[in-house]
Amino acid sequence: MGNPANMPINANTGITVHGPTPMSFTRRAFNMDVSRLREILQKVKQGDMGVDGALDELRDLPYEDLGYAKIDHHRPLRVGLPEVVFCQGKTPDQVAGIMQRLSQSHAIVIGTRATPEVFEAVSQCAKDAIYFPEARIIAIRREATEPCLKAISGTGTGERQKSRESCKNQIKEGQLKKVRGTISVVSAGTADLPVAEEAAVTAELLGNPAERVYDVGVAGIHRLLDALPRLRGSTVIIVVAGMEGALPSVVAGLVDRPVVAVPTSVGYGASFHGLSALLAMLNSCAPGIGVVNIDNGFGAAILAHLINRL
Repeated sequence: MGNPANMPINANTGITVHGPTPMSFTRRAFNMDVSRLREILQKVKQGDMGVDGALDELRDLPYEDLGYAKIDHHRPLRVGLPEVVFCQGKTPDQVAGIMQRLSQSHAIVIGTRATPEVFEAVSQCAKDAIYFPEARIIAIRREATEPCLKAISGTGTGERQKSRESCKNQIKEGQLKKVRGTISVVSAGTADLPVAEEAAVTAELLGNPAERVYDVGVAGIHRLLDALPRLRGSTVIIVVAGMEGALPSVVAGLVDRPVVAVPTSVGYGASFHGLSALLAMLNSCAPGIGVVNIDNGFGAAILAHLINRL
């Protein structure tokens, strides 16, 4: 039986892992962001931490060289978000090595365009990794948010249920990331769902509530009109469309919210693998539209996240 759409598979439940013994490592219990850096400096100032101890904490700044990749541990200090792993084109072992090292220093690690084979490799060194098959995303998250809890929600057993309970406990303790409002993710057709889910899952993992409004393309505009109250209640709207790429223009003409348009490669020959939709969105006469690259649901989610936390 196939996995239901958008149902995460945990490292210990969904896929049988084959291969060599997982690499062992000692997790460094810190997330190198501004608050953690300030804490380290304050401890040195007060004499609670020596210079050598501080150097050990900061040793991997600004980056760590693995030979095949240079991990940018300094990125959260600059832009507020850790480095994200683009898995396509990398070997499973390379992705596993990168995500292993990132997970030692950051509360959230995301890998995009990941196959089940890549997830198998990652799960050997990160047992709490979760896979979102339709979004093609691997996530390792150790800091809870309400949307993250929703993303791993369910009545399953094993590690997924443990992750859910851990999220619940952290939520009760007030360890939530604050964002201003909801990000709506709108898709023109069902064929656009992989890109739409990449956007929605990324937004949720970063702490944003995501409202999904799917299969509301211009061929049946009444479906979109029924969803207008939800869209108008959003802070920012991601609109994903292939074919002629008209949907973002329609949405932007009906709401007073910023619209992030995502062209997809869905369509017949003259769509030119998404180029037709891309050009249509760039040439829109509706104001308030920003356009990302073809099939780039992740990039749309990052832009929407940054808008949502202003």
